[in-house]
Amino acid sequence: MKTTNIFNPIARRAFTLVEMLVVIAVIAILAAMIFPAFGALKRKAAIQKAQTELQLVASAITDYKHQYGHYPPDHPANPTVNGLYFELLGTVQKVTKKILYFETKNGDARIATNDVPLRFGQGGFVNCTKSGGDDNAQAAKKFLVELKPTQYGEIVPGSNIRLLACSVKWSDNNTSPISTNPGLNPWRYVSSNPTNNPGEFDLWVDILVGGKTNRISNWSDKPLIVQ
Repeated sequence: MKTTNIFNPIARRAFTLVEMLVVIAVIAILAAMIFPAFGALKRKAAIQKAQTELQLVASAITDYKHQYGHYPPDHPANPTVNGLYFELLGTVQKVTKKILYFETKNGDARIATNDVPLRFGQGGFVNCTKSGGDDNAQAAKKFLVELKPTQYGEIVPGSNIRLLACSVKWSDNNTSPISTNPGLNPWRYVSSNPTNNPGEFDLWVDILVGGKTNRISNWSDKPLIVQ
């Protein structure tokens, strides 16, 4: 009686062309189902991250008003480049080699006093401990307790002049909000004349997800698709 050795590679039956085509078709169908779902999850995660960070910054701005009776100053000519990082982290005014400058309380960012109007459109920082001032004067307060490295960036790399930014970076394939630091996606801020929240402030950021620009803002619970 003749037997077949199942361990003999020669005895195994090869896939036919039809079977291979069926397998390829099944894989293609699965891929068509999985990739859109993965893209939707990625979009949702990016939006949730931006919304969470929006709430963090908005809460700090509100706490700032409770402390000083007004919202942090904005940059009327350019909502993208504002002094929120310095105002919400608190600053100390210092002098080195006869140069007067502001430094954040944690010492990680600084800007010359003369550069503040040029960069941020304001004369100085309200939330500041003045150098050599009255001992009874109010000390600067830190309204943002902890920030991740992805939540800020420098206007010009190496300048130490920082902006408060969203962790969802700007796409390299599109015109950057900050030409001197592509990828940086700062929070836009208006307090002097807000159009969406009269009497309060407008805070928003645009993120690119799925080929569309989603605006995450404090005047809408849902992302707004903008051009």
